[in-house]
This record gives sequence, structure tokens and C-alpha cells, in this order.
Amino acid sequence: MGITNTVQSSWWLLVFMVFLLFHSSHEFLESSQYEAIVKIKQLLNFPQDLSSWSDNTDFCNSEPNTALTLMCYEDNITQLHISGYNWFPNLPQGFSTDTLFSNLALLPNLKVLSLVSLGLRGTLPKNIGFLSSLEIVNISSNFFYGEIPEEISYLKGLQTLILDDNMFTGQVPEGVGSLPSLSVLSFKNNSFSGSLPNSLSSLQTLRILSLSGNKFSGVVPNLQNLSNLQVLDLESNNLGPNFPNLPTKLVSLVLRKNKFSLGVPKELSSCYQLKKLDISSNELVGPFSPTILSLPSLNYLDISGNKLTGNLLKNVTCSQDLSFVNLSSNYLTGELPSCLHPSSGSKIVFFSGNCLSNRERWQHPYSFCHNEALAVSIEPHNKEKVKGGNGKAVLASSTVGGFVGVIAIIGLAFVVFKREYAKKKANKTPQTILILEKVSPAHTLKLLNDARYISETRKLGLLGAPPYRTFVLDELREATSNFDISNLIGASSSGQIYKGRLTDGTVVAIRSIKMRKRHNVQSYTHQLGRISKIRYCHLVSTIGHCFECYQDDSSVSRICLVFEFVPNGTLRGVISDANSAQKFTWTQRMGAAIGIAKGIQFLHTGIVPGIFSNQLKITDVLLDQNLHVKISKYNLPLLIENKKMDSGSSSSGSKGNDGRRLKYEVKDDVYDFGVILLEIITGRTINTKNDIDVSKDILIVSLTADEIARRNIIDPAVRNECSDSSLRTLMELCIRCLSDESSERPSVEDLIWNLQFAAQVQDPWNRDTYGNQESPGQV
Repeated sequence: MGITNTVQSSWWLLVFMVFLLFHSSHEFLESSQYEAIVKIKQLLNFPQDLSSWSDNTDFCNSEPNTALTLMCYEDNITQLHISGYNWFPNLPQGFSTDTLFSNLALLPNLKVLSLVSLGLRGTLPKNIGFLSSLEIVNISSNFFYGEIPEEISYLKGLQTLILDDNMFTGQVPEGVGSLPSLSVLSFKNNSFSGSLPNSLSSLQTLRILSLSGNKFSGVVPNLQNLSNLQVLDLESNNLGPNFPNLPTKLVSLVLRKNKFSLGVPKELSSCYQLKKLDISSNELVGPFSPTILSLPSLNYLDISGNKLTGNLLKNVTCSQDLSFVNLSSNYLTGELPSCLHPSSGSKIVFFSGNCLSNRERWQHPYSFCHNEALAVSIEPHNKEKVKGGNGKAVLASSTVGGFVGVIAIIGLAFVVFKREYAKKKANKTPQTILILEKVSPAHTLKLLNDARYISETRKLGLLGAPPYRTFVLDELREATSNFDISNLIGASSSGQIYKGRLTDGTVVAIRSIKMRKRHNVQSYTHQLGRISKIRYCHLVSTIGHCFECYQDDSSVSRICLVFEFVPNGTLRGVISDANSAQKFTWTQRMGAAIGIAKGIQFLHTGIVPGIFSNQLKITDVLLDQNLHVKISKYNLPLLIENKKMDSGSSSSGSKGNDGRRLKYEVKDDVYDFGVILLEIITGRTINTKNDIDVSKDILIVSLTADEIARRNIIDPAVRNECSDSSLRTLMELCIRCLSDESSERPSVEDLIWNLQFAAQVQDPWNRDTYGNQESPGQV
């Protein structure tokens, strides 16, 4: 009996050991899931830091990194986040998205799938419909093209669908509106066309609808019953003419750059949770309701570039949170409300191009807006009122109305013909969308679940820049008259810069770079992906690129980078140029310094890896149409690579050396900022090292002297505009920036804090000096 028990015990021990041996490599993860993950690794050519994956890897308990986050529940993979922001997959020959999604289909419990910035190219496979457990899908910043397969409607549990920054075309399938749990729908920066599906009206759970940067046209479906909708972004499409029917719980509404041409509904004044409203650059007519200004949560309002009418009154109330208002280029009359006057707070307000009585901004005469108001304010119901009047009056009105009607029809026909011609011409231009945003995969789930998925780029302040795309060479030749010398606006060792005008009227700057060595298009994809992410309100952003290739081997001979054009010259022109008719005030100078510092901060931390040693000069800081600063010259990754190719050099050294070099490069940019700040304070041109040393010594001496002595060494144009506290803060900061020891220079964060402090201590001085009047330089 004892022998029998011993044999049985040994048998069960043997079975248990075999069981452990069989499962040791998979750690109880099903074999099919394990093999799928290994196959996905091979398909995407994972980088070296993941080469430790082996047959003994426990995926469910492995540490997440910048490339991969994988989560499990009860030994089943439920979340897979793969990001190419810090590495760029060199996809093997014959890579197939069908194969990739076939392997993903072997993960039956997968709920979250994030494949961001991986260079995936091809159509979205129909077998995505097999991933029936999916709740969140984010495949943004890739090169998917073609139409969305109807099989997407099989994913009945889907809550979030993000396809941003790809090349999808065609119409959005009606089946998208049949997803009962959909909360976030974002198709930004693709080439979708046609009308929006009416089925969108059925998405009762939808909180975010973001379809900007496409080619959608026609009437927006009725969204009034979507009671959970908080964010609606339809920017840069061809939607219209009717203003959409909207729910009242919206937090952000962006309709800019469409073809909405009828009036703004009164119901918009009932959206009490609305924080951002941007309906600019449309063709909206009729009255603008000032009650919108008093919406309790509103902090951003832009109605510029329309034909809105109305009489503004001085005593109109505004939301306490309102920080940005743009009323420019409409037909508004009356007086700018007191709550929008610059002295009422730190609001940024634009109101030029109307007929307001305030003359400190350019305005039309009252008659201009009055005549235009008569032309656009006639409403259909007025006809009924006319019928009830005298018969002769009706006849006279009919005669005059008929004549005016004939003229209007002729004019309308001309406008329609002109638009159709421009549309056909614009449609000849192929568009390819590249990477725009940075969304960390480790935070994807959190971002998408709390209904606050708003573009990081927009939060940083980039407004109005067109989506990044690929141009064709003929477009740029046409824009520059075949790169005619008359359009040449700059040249350097890295190439020439031309001014150009695209077919849609957009003025751009085109930098032509001759490549030193022959490489194929794929070799530059990673660098262009990085360049496309450099988008910030205080940087001149790249909006696209174009390849010119050799005919014999299709390698790249030249790359043209297309930048936004900044029209108002350099910062030096309004600081120290003796021939300038306009000089920046002290308040404007502090604002410019803060903008430059924030631009440098974005270059260092806004993309990974950061961009350092930018050799920034005051002549590299340009002024846009609103006189806001934009840094035009920074160490573009593509130019660095081209210089390395030219010299045959390559980066080398230990991580420790790299760390020390990075520390010095950060402080190099701080030193360059100090030189700019020196010119801002003194108003004297700084060109040489001797200029820097002499001006710095003067600042040091003035800090130990009295206030009168300090004022005597600064720019006479602002001598009486600055408070001594503000001036001392900038002087002390400037001296620290120019320290010979890099370790003694402030950090960029320290720069921004001190500059903002200088602006804060200046404000009370402005109020004491100017009272309720507008102080110099405030906007």
C-alpha cells in the first residue's frame, strides 16, 4: 500500500513538472496569443531595447517602455499600445496590414488597440471586424489610405475610434452611426469627402466628434439630440450653408474655415457650458448676439472673417473667464464693450475691420457697415409683412426688388462660377497627411476615457495653421513662378528660401534643400515625421514637404520644406532699427520675450528628442499679422542629417558624454536668448561679442545705481513706460543669461517665470500711470 502511494505521488509530481515545463515559456498565456505577439514583434522590426524578448518572456508581467505597453487580465491580453514616437520601424519588404491584423485577431479579449506613428501603410483590413472585443482603437499618425471598411460596424462594443493624421479617402460609412457605445470619434487630418452620414444623429453616447482637416461638404446632420456631446470640431472642411443644429451641453465648438453662410442661431446663447467658440472664416451673415459674450464659461471667442452685423454697446457684460476675443473683419457697429477694453484685464482682443467708434484700431466708416447690413439682413419672413401694406408700396417694392434681384442673380452667378473654378483648380492638388500630434501610448486610455481628448497642439496654442501634407513639385513651381529669382527672399549654405502663393491663395515660404548624398524617400521619412510635429504658436511651423528625385535611380536630389509665411518682418525692426516707423512698447517687449522663451521651451521639450543649439538671433524672430513673435530658425533635424552626410561625421560617445553635451546645448540657447533680451532692453543693435560685453557691463553698473541712471541706459522709446521693478527684473535676468559659466545661467523654466513676474509687476504701474486709458502696447 505504501509503495502504491509512493508511485502515485511520484506520478503526480512528474505530471506537475511537465505542466510547469510546458507553461514556463508562456506563463499561462495561451499559445495562440503568445505566438501572435512574437509575430507582431517580427512584423514591426522592434528596436534593440526589446530584443530581450525570448521564449521565456512573461508578456503579462513585463515592464512597459516608450515603444510598448501591454496589459493582461486573467492571463489574456486586453490592451496593446505600440508607439513609434521614439523609434521608427523600418518595415520589412512585403509588410502587409492584413497579416498584422490577422495576428491581432488571435487576441480574442483585446479591448484597447493603439498603433500610433508606426509608418503603417495600406488599407484598413476588413478583418478588423473580427476583433469583436475592441472598445478603444487608435491608429493615428500612419499612412493608411482608402475607405473605411464597412466591417468596422461589427465592433458593437467600440467606445473610441481615432484615425487621425492618415490618408483615408471616400465617405464615412453609415455603419459608424450604428455603434451603440461610441463616445469618441476623431478622423482629423485625412482626405474624407462627401457628406457626413445621417447616422451620426443616432450616436446618443457621443461626447467628442472631431472631423477637422478633411473635404467634407454639404449640410451637417441634426446633432440636437446628442445630449452628451461636449466637443465638436469640424474645422477646415466645405460644410454648409446651414448652421448645424446643436445640443446645449457643448464645451468646445469649432466650425472655422467652412462655408456656413446663413445666420448664427439664437439657441447658441443657451450653451451655458461653452468654453470655446470659433466660427471664424466662414460667410455667416445676420446679427451677432452680444449675449454670447456673457456665457458664464466662455474663455475663447473667434467670429472673425464673416459678415456678421449688429450694434455693440458699451455696457455689454462679458464672462469673467473670457481671455481671447476676435471680432475682426465683420460689419459690427457701435462701441467696443467696456468689458473688452484692454484696461479691463489681461484679455487678448482684436476688433479691427469693423465700423466701431473706437479708433485705436483700423475701422471702416459707419456707412460701409450700414450699407452692407442692408444687403445681408433681409429675411424671408419680411415678405409677409410687405403683403399686409399698401398696394402701391408693394408694386414699387416689387419693381425695385426685381431690379435688385436681377443684379443679385448676375452677381451670384459670377461668384458661383468663380468658386467652382477655384475648387476644380484646388482639387487637382493631391494631399497626403503626415504626423501631427504626440499622444503618449502610456496615457492613451486615460486621455480617451475622460472625454477630454483635445489635440495637444491646439492646447499649446497653434491656431489656424493648415494640416501638414505632401506637395507635388508642380504646385511649388506654380507658387514661385518656377522658383524665379524675383521670389527669392533668403539664401544660406543649406539652400534658398522662396516666397510663394498656393492655388488656394495661401502665402508660404519654401526652403529648397539640395541633398548631399543619394538616399531613397524612405530614408527621410523619420526626419520629416519629426519636422511635422514642430507646430507651436511661437514657432514658424512647417506645413508640408516635397521630394524632387533623380530619374535614373529615384533617389532624392532635393527636398522642399513649405513653411507658413510670417508677414511683418523681424523683431529687430520694431526694437532697434533706426529706420523703423514703429517701435514696440515696454509691454509689447515683455510679451515678445515671453513668446520667444516659450518657443525655446517647446523646442527643448515639446517633441522627443528635443532640438537644441539653435543659434538664435533677434533677426530669426518674426512678427505675424497680430505682431506676435514666431521663431523662424531652429535646428531642423533634416538639416542636421544633411550636414552629417556632407561632412561624413556621425555622433558618437557614451551616454554620459551625450548628457553633458545636452546640458551645455540647453544653456547655449539661454545665452542666445540673453543677447536678444539685451537688445530688447537697450534698443541698440547687438552684432558682435564686444557689443555684448560692453552692454552687459553697463547693465551690471546700472543695477547698483539709482532708478534715474537705469532709465538713462535703456531704449529712449520706452524710458517712461516701464516700472523700475519690471526693468530691474529683466536686467538681472539678462545678466544671468549672459554668464560665461553655463552652470550659472537660468533654466528655460526659470526664464519664463521671471519674465512673467516682470509683466505682473508692470501691470499695477500701468494702471497707476494711465488710469482707465489704454496703456501703450496693450492689446
